[in-house]
Amino acid sequence: MRELEPGLKMECDILDALEALGYTGPLLEEGALNKAAQSGLSSPEFFDLCVWLGSQIKSLGDMEESITSADGNKDIESFQLEISGFLREMACPYSSLISGDIKDRLKGKEDCLKLLLFLSTELQALKIVHSKKSKSSHLEKHNEIHQEVQAICDALGLPNSSSSDIPPLLNNVEQKIKDILSKVQKNHVGKSLLTKPLNSDQVERLEKINDALRSEYECRRRMLMKRLDVTVQSFSWSDRAKVKTDDIARIYQPKRYALSPKSTITLAHLLAAREDLSKIIRTSSGSTRENTVCAINKVLMGRVPDRGGRPTEIEPPPPEMPPWQKRQEGGGRGGWGGGGGGGRGGWGGGGGRGGGGGGFGGGGFRGGGRGGGGFQGGRGGDYGGRGGYGGRGGYGDPYGGRGGGGYRRY
Repeated sequence: MRELEPGLKMECDILDALEALGYTGPLLEEGALNKAAQSGLSSPEFFDLCVWLGSQIKSLGDMEESITSADGNKDIESFQLEISGFLREMACPYSSLISGDIKDRLKGKEDCLKLLLFLSTELQALKIVHSKKSKSSHLEKHNEIHQEVQAICDALGLPNSSSSDIPPLLNNVEQKIKDILSKVQKNHVGKSLLTKPLNSDQVERLEKINDALRSEYECRRRMLMKRLDVTVQSFSWSDRAKVKTDDIARIYQPKRYALSPKSTITLAHLLAAREDLSKIIRTSSGSTRENTVCAINKVLMGRVPDRGGRPTEIEPPPPEMPPWQKRQEGGGRGGWGGGGGGGRGGWGGGGGRGGGGGGFGGGGFRGGGRGGGGFQGGRGGDYGGRGGYGGRGGYGDPYGGRGGGGYRRY
């Protein structure tokens, strides 16, 4: 049997791929395909086929580049640029289609056939992958439902079924529940908390509310689990616990990994809720404490040292010294409220016995007693001093000077 020529074999592969992809255009015949490939981008059929393949690939492959339709010969160059960017994003292995002068890339028949073959085979591969993903997601959903139904069967004591069909399992579950309910009182299960059925809009809104609550409680659970971890870790700092690190880990780790930060509450819990759930029971009641009592509650703690921290017992900080001088023991220049024991007055006038008149702390706001006593001055009133608003020398000497001149004299 004579082998097909390379060009003819490529055409046959393209026709088979286009037929498998569901292409219904005019290029499904060998003669029309050869003629369109010979004409290249000047052929409207070849042009439309490239656009169709590119749109299909973009929808399945989540591509950034795209191949769009164009009108007239004036847009052929921009179309070639689009094809070049599209092929580069897809990592095309044909160097003749992505390198060289862009105007000479699709002039030959072989290059046009290579382009159609690459695009058609890539589209086939994407459809296969997409089909597998959809089947896999469907199987996962089916398996999840089957696991839930199987859990119901286990809770009801039904034997495990070898069949994976869900309707027969649900029929067995329904019959078993009817048998159980026939043996108990009518009000044993209680009335449902929801008295009206839910429509699709209400279900969707409840799902959004549940998602928000689950996200919030997941954050809180993670915080509590982290606090648990650091608390247990702090226990291992003591000398007695350091020699029992392995014992602590062997006991703690299984219990710790059993905790999950994600909430398991779903809309099914709301549908299954009974009306007695709305009754508020005190957490300290006897019936509740029977289920929450713990041995740690009986452990008495001894006296712990006073950690302080009460604002009323905190002493005020010492007055700050001006930044241009060092602190002097027993004297020095005064701050806003007067000087120390016998230095020169700062902003607020004179100090103790050696101070004179000044601003707010020196010669006072109004006439006062003797000397210049400011916030921490010597003898004299709070705002007292001699003189008017600024005593002798306005606001006072910035550096003191026995209550002498300030910024200016009046």
